[in-house]
Amino acid sequence: MTMTGPALPAGDPLLAPHPGNVRRRRAGGVRRLASHIPWLAAGAVLLFFVLAAAAPGLLAPLDPLAINPAAAFSPPGPGHFLGTDESGRDIYSRIIHGARPSLLIGAAATAVGLALALVLGTMAGFGGKRLDSGVGRILEVLFALPGLLLALVFIALAGPGVGTTVIAVGLTSAPGYARIIRGQIIALRNSPMVEAATVLGRSRSHILAIHILPNALAPIAVLATLGLGQAILWAASLSFLGLGAPPPAPEWGTMLSAGRTYLSLAWWMTFFPGLTIVLVAAAATVLSRSLKFRGTR
Repeated sequence: MTMTGPALPAGDPLLAPHPGNVRRRRAGGVRRLASHIPWLAAGAVLLFFVLAAAAPGLLAPLDPLAINPAAAFSPPGPGHFLGTDESGRDIYSRIIHGARPSLLIGAAATAVGLALALVLGTMAGFGGKRLDSGVGRILEVLFALPGLLLALVFIALAGPGVGTTVIAVGLTSAPGYARIIRGQIIALRNSPMVEAATVLGRSRSHILAIHILPNALAPIAVLATLGLGQAILWAASLSFLGLGAPPPAPEWGTMLSAGRTYLSLAWWMTFFPGLTIVLVAAAATVLSRSLKFRGTR
């Protein structure tokens, strides 16, 4: 026979959770929520500008090239949310419509840099000591040159334009990516998985295509997100120097360059395009670091 004690009433304090535990759980929940805020905000910023690039007419119905001299240098207000430029063009509409060329240049430059890095990194990591040494010397030369100087040299040889800007920015970002991919391939080349495939008689091309490259490309998503922000900054810098999209194209770097002439008269012509570049680049960096952190957990 088992003995049971008296039933506790529903409101008995022994059944209630300890106040200290409740406070700790609430504090932990608040900390977890706060840790998600940066990457959620970064994702929202990137999603907004991706939508602006895909359908700018939904967010800014005004024509970004429409000239209205009577409204020139209008400050931010109800008629023009972010003001107007020297020709009376709406700054907000130009920023929204400028998302497409700016993001496309950044994405294309990132793709070019990653493609070149994949070739160089694979040659260095899987091609033997001599090829590794030769590619290493090339990467050291590229690392020795400042990125902007390397891009300017390439544009001086190939001529200004959007296409050369994409290649120039991709060329400056490739050495860093190539070094990371090389390290990944070398680590996988010495892994038990590759040793087992070698013992089974698999060819080098089969090992590279099936066992090494799919696993070496795992950090590409993080690299691409981080490289997007960097590429947008580089592309805007070259456009600011007059080597990117020609005016009056609504491109962020070009708008920044046009506004510097009227900085004392119309500060909004420079401030809002510059703020947009900083926001997009920072959002891409925060999102890439969040992806990297989650991938290492």
